[in-house]
Amino acid sequence: MTRPTFASGTDTLTRDALTILQPGFTGTSVPDWVLRRLGEGLASVGLFGRNIDTPEQVAALTAQLRAERDDVLVAIDEEGGDVTRLEVRTGSSFPGNNALGAVDDVELTREVAAELGRRLAACGVNLNWAPSADVNSNPENPVIGVRAFGADTGLVARHTAAYVTGLQSAGVAACTKHFPGHGDTAVDSHDAMPRIDVDASVLAARDLEPFRAAIAAGSRAVMSAHILVPALDPDRPATLSPRALTELLRGELGYDGLIVTDGIEMKAVASTYGIERGSVLAVAAGADAICVGGGLSDEGTVERLRDALVSAVRAGELAEERLADAAERVRALARWTAAAAKTDPDRAVDDEVGLRAARRAVRLTSTEPFTPLTEPPYVAALTPVANFAVGDQTPWGVAAELFRLLPGTETGSFSGEDAGRAALAAAGARRIVAVVRDEHRHPWMASALDTLLAARPDTVVVEMGLAQAAPRGALHIATHGAARVCGRAAAEVIAGIR
Repeated sequence: MTRPTFASGTDTLTRDALTILQPGFTGTSVPDWVLRRLGEGLASVGLFGRNIDTPEQVAALTAQLRAERDDVLVAIDEEGGDVTRLEVRTGSSFPGNNALGAVDDVELTREVAAELGRRLAACGVNLNWAPSADVNSNPENPVIGVRAFGADTGLVARHTAAYVTGLQSAGVAACTKHFPGHGDTAVDSHDAMPRIDVDASVLAARDLEPFRAAIAAGSRAVMSAHILVPALDPDRPATLSPRALTELLRGELGYDGLIVTDGIEMKAVASTYGIERGSVLAVAAGADAICVGGGLSDEGTVERLRDALVSAVRAGELAEERLADAAERVRALARWTAAAAKTDPDRAVDDEVGLRAARRAVRLTSTEPFTPLTEPPYVAALTPVANFAVGDQTPWGVAAELFRLLPGTETGSFSGEDAGRAALAAAGARRIVAVVRDEHRHPWMASALDTLLAARPDTVVVEMGLAQAAPRGALHIATHGAARVCGRAAAEVIAGIR
């Protein structure tokens, strides 16, 4: 592999500081500033929904990057399910972790991850910030939820390992997250600092086991969480904690791969430490790469973080050897991805594996036999505010798939105290299909369903979040995720296709 030729005048310290950054950018082609920084030592970039149009466009974008630096790491946050970037405009072809956990077939999980990895590799992506290994032990969790395989530690561990194995079989490095486990939180770290108050024995038995499984499966990267766990470190969140990253992850768990931070601009770190100080503390604690990009995607941010790291070394606040070690771990991962790249044009393509998984994940509850609909219904989507990780760009629900099966299906989105009455008025005499997402977390949503079912007991209810609330309606369909294929699987049931 040809090594990049760095711009003259770029010293080793500056190159190392650039090497450990994983910035995003805006646009569907590569900005000049990114190409210039690649020539100076930048080794990674992150792709988000704003960078995605078509697979062909993404392939052209990554080729543009590799024309400047052939060993560049191109990362993406592509979990499948609710969190998709490749299919941000259509919804994912893969049902997501909670659906896979509901099926509990580790070979299916491996197959899904392998096909997802194949599609990423075909686009030129070689590092995926996935899977989520969080044990969703708190059903009120606002940011993990269906992104987790489930609430049972053993289930999460075995499916995390299968996902890592499948993804990496396609030559795409897995980045298992969010260490040491974001499942028992009631706060979104995009917004504030979550805190997990459990003792070390609970943490070890419940939250760390999936990471042990991921490490045993060979996960090439692990992402840290911006969460405060006093049993580990009473003062600093895991991303900034030597106890969490160096003593626990490196020492006790024996992990030797790349440690990546969660987005450094997230408020759990940025509002408390600032992104510059946060980055320095993270590297000093043991992190090897700084993820930037959810909300910061400009050259100025990269310059600020680069300069903060260089200044910290020169001031004696960050050991130069620690920065050099971090940069070498980034380069080592780049070497692995180059060696693992799959270029076999005859590699099997399984376009239906995600749909098969979504169909198997569907769970039905009814008090009497359900007669499939033959006339187009009215779909009332009771729509919560999307968390930052999911975003509000990606379509969800069953309306589009029902329209395909029952032309003339209409839909509306409703929220707030009057959602139920508004949905009744909009539906008129048509049969109602009410679509919810985490009914158990939204009192207004539960109230809206009360109103709908009191007036129209023949309403079909589709739960596309965690299936925590008691099933109700003429038919209750739990999909365990809101991906496009989950909507299709539910629509097939409603229309009697399955």
